[in-house]
Amino acid sequence: SARCVPGALVFHAGTQRADDHVVTAGGRVLTVVGSGASHREAIDVAYRAAACIRFEGMQMRRDIGKKALVALGAP
Repeated sequence: SARCVPGALVFHAGTQRADDHVVTAGGRVLTVVGSGASHREAIDVAYRAAACIRFEGMQMRRDIGKKALVALGAP
């Protein structure tokens, strides 16, 4: 569960509750965000949290935040 990553938040979009489970309902299912002392740290938190989430057919963008790092000249 992404709850194990401090500084991470998960926003549900294409999900619904089925009994005691959360299931996908199609489209963009979740948005995972992270907070940190720097942009790099926030990105790392978000991707660590996203790595805790698994479901069939899952796809994840891996470019989020890179434009900000380039614009800021971050290493």
